[in-house]
Amino acid sequence: MRIVILGAGQAAASMAARLRAKEHDGPLTVIGSEPAAPYQRPPLSKAYLLGEMALDRLTLRAPDWWRDQEIDLRTGETATAIDAQARVVTTDAGEYPYDALALTLGAEPRRLPAAMGGDLPGTHVIRDLADIDALAPELTAGRKLVVIGGGYIGLEAAAVARKLGLDVTLVEAAPRILGRVASPQTSQIIAALHRAHGVTILEDTGISAIQGDDRVTGVALNDGRILPADLVVMGIGVLPRVQLAETAGLALDNGIATDATGRTSDPAIWAAGDCASFPHQGAQIRLESVGGAIDMAECVADNMLGQTRDYVAKPWFWSDQFDAKLQIAGLNTGYDSTVLRAGQGDHCASVWYYRDGRLIAVDALNDARAYMIGKRLIEAGRSPDPQQIIDAPDLKALMS
Repeated sequence: MRIVILGAGQAAASMAARLRAKEHDGPLTVIGSEPAAPYQRPPLSKAYLLGEMALDRLTLRAPDWWRDQEIDLRTGETATAIDAQARVVTTDAGEYPYDALALTLGAEPRRLPAAMGGDLPGTHVIRDLADIDALAPELTAGRKLVVIGGGYIGLEAAAVARKLGLDVTLVEAAPRILGRVASPQTSQIIAALHRAHGVTILEDTGISAIQGDDRVTGVALNDGRILPADLVVMGIGVLPRVQLAETAGLALDNGIATDATGRTSDPAIWAAGDCASFPHQGAQIRLESVGGAIDMAECVADNMLGQTRDYVAKPWFWSDQFDAKLQIAGLNTGYDSTVLRAGQGDHCASVWYYRDGRLIAVDALNDARAYMIGKRLIEAGRSPDPQQIIDAPDLKALMS
């Protein structure tokens, strides 16, 4: 069986490794548009941007691993079309017939439109190596950075820039940062962390334009203020890469729609990672996370080889900001109550999310024990009384 994987990120590397581990000995090709071999993305906006991690430490597999596994890794090659009827992928370098095709195309960062200055020199997004290599030389002490968007990417960029000595203002259009993904308590804790490190946060504040002629000079706000800016980072979310799937006639629903096994509307085509949506509690959801990419890719690999195994998400996420680590277990979608447990030390706390009396997620800042115990409780389907979380001298007692 000839297997082609389009996209060369974490999901692709995990899928290829799983296929070989499960003794698929047929032709296996991985095609990616970036010139680099598959690498870790999370450190890009943290350690790599700070200069604390070299490129060779980002790489997921050494070059000889791909050779030893007899995987044809094609980097710097862009897929242009999928002929689902003929089962052929066309790239800018040739054609690749397949018996099974996996789409691990990831997602791409959103930019403000050109009419608002979103393409001016000095404006940046954060997603891949090229983005970081373009941004890093601009992060010099004393310069003024405006970050647009108070999600995790924007907050991580703000933290790195402050550590490097820039004057940072973060602008969020919603009433609070992390408004789509976290509780008000978590938002307040993270906002306090940033303000304590000198980041100016403007919430409930819209952008009318990024200003500049040959280069960005400022950011105009809807209320008439203008923020001087030497550079701008846009952290306003990502869009799943679905263009190839759409032109191939695959069903789309919040990404490339798959069934519980990872199969798309074409029985010979599968999808995994940030580009793929899958059934979860009555909806098609996407998980933009390393853990999700790995787990779904491995499940899809098994199913491509003949198993029929549903992908059951066990979501976990993390974000490093300044010297603090936020760890998240579960999905808080639809929560109706929260419990805040204070931790020991500065900027240390955990937020526990409930829906209909059931524990569904935990946010833990600088509290690894809360994260680990919360994760185990969620995966075991156990829901301690909220008051126990507040009162327990040791969270480990919740496991008994």
